[in-house]
Amino acid sequence: MTTQTAIHKPPSRFSQYWTLTKPRVTQLAVFCAVIGMFLATDGFPGWQTLIAGTVGIWLLAGAAFAVNCLVEAEVDARMARTARRATASGELSFTQTALFSLVIGGLGMYVLYTLVNPLTMWLTFVTFVGYAFIYTLLLKPNTSQNIVIGGLSGAMPPALGWAAVANEVPMEAWLLVLIIFMWTPPHFWVLAMVRRDDYAASGLPMLPITHGMKYTGLQVWLYTIGLAATTLLPFAVGMSGLIYLAAAVPLNAIFLRHAWRVHRNYSDMAARKTFTWSIVYLSLLFAALLVDHYFKF
Repeated sequence: MTTQTAIHKPPSRFSQYWTLTKPRVTQLAVFCAVIGMFLATDGFPGWQTLIAGTVGIWLLAGAAFAVNCLVEAEVDARMARTARRATASGELSFTQTALFSLVIGGLGMYVLYTLVNPLTMWLTFVTFVGYAFIYTLLLKPNTSQNIVIGGLSGAMPPALGWAAVANEVPMEAWLLVLIIFMWTPPHFWVLAMVRRDDYAASGLPMLPITHGMKYTGLQVWLYTIGLAATTLLPFAVGMSGLIYLAAAVPLNAIFLRHAWRVHRNYSDMAARKTFTWSIVYLSLLFAALLVDHYFKF
């Protein structure tokens, strides 16, 4: 009896709020922002900038995801993957969630403005608005190209990190944004293909529902080709050297192989492997940029 009680113990209030920030997604975004910080300087970004920038961006990203959960509470309740979210189940009210987002978002803005610089705060705030409201409220429920059009918000972390250190966003930073922008559709669409029944129940116009699985597989393949070409730009413009190129080529080859299987011989297993690889791929690609930056030859 004690064991059953422990197994079915409801999550703590802290855990419910923590889940609203989508920590796994936030971690990848913040990782890319931190890489942007290091790439913005030939030395060390400085502990204050590194810590305050990371905390501020994390808080505003978490606030944006909390708003996303709030707005999509009814949609989440219809999907098996998200039905347990506290906003979907009603365990957290509209007021509680809105106040939570306001508090951590406001704190993030304060940290960035006072301990980093105003440019980073405003860029991060615009990113917050783009994701939490433009993407979530306008794009996601109204167009199957939602993830493409709204992908710019999710692609911004490297520019935010760069701005935190350099107080500017040069062409090199926008190249990193472009890489994530191109990465987002194949990364997200393979997940939508696996979760097609969930999305059909949700009523959201996701590409596998509106255009079919075959068309979505083709788009995954085409965007992955575009991504592979885009990732060569840092080397082409002299931003990175041979270390990055030596990493980017095989990473892209593996991603292309996964995407081809999704396109030509679709299975849920192939799509899941592609989704998992896409996360590993982006992490390793940006890590290679960092290593190359300090050991370029």
